[in-house]
Amino acid sequence: MKRTILSLTLGLVVGLVTHLTYFRLSAPAQANTLDGQLAWMKGELHLTDAQYARIKELHQASSPRLQAMALQVAALKAEFTAFEKIRRTTDQVDFLEFARFVENRRHINRECLDSTRQLVLAAAEVMNPQQRQRYIQLVASAEPQASSFLN
Repeated sequence: MKRTILSLTLGLVVGLVTHLTYFRLSAPAQANTLDGQLAWMKGELHLTDAQYARIKELHQASSPRLQAMALQVAALKAEFTAFEKIRRTTDQVDFLEFARFVENRRHINRECLDSTRQLVLAAAEVMNPQQRQRYIQLVASAEPQASSFLN
């Protein structure tokens, strides 16, 4: 009787370890990382290894600029929060300062859109026509302003 219980327990442990190991090794890359997103693109668009490598290079090359712009956007959000706090507490608005803020925000938005457009178009150039069409569809459905990539 002890052998039967021991065999069943050992079988359950081996099965559990095998199950957990399989799912850990076959889990997709995390989608919130660059590698995870690129791996998803490779599978979704059926990219070759050479295409994948080139697109990864493009993304890595543009990453510092995009991160710098993300910091600028965060700073603008903080500045807007400060404007709102002052407006609520003093019930006054410095219209010249706010106009400068709005102009800076427009400039940063244009830079972000242009940089993203350049990255999307550069990645699309690496793809064959079917992949490119699917990629543009995915980008357009993910971002409302992405339809301007086609122009």
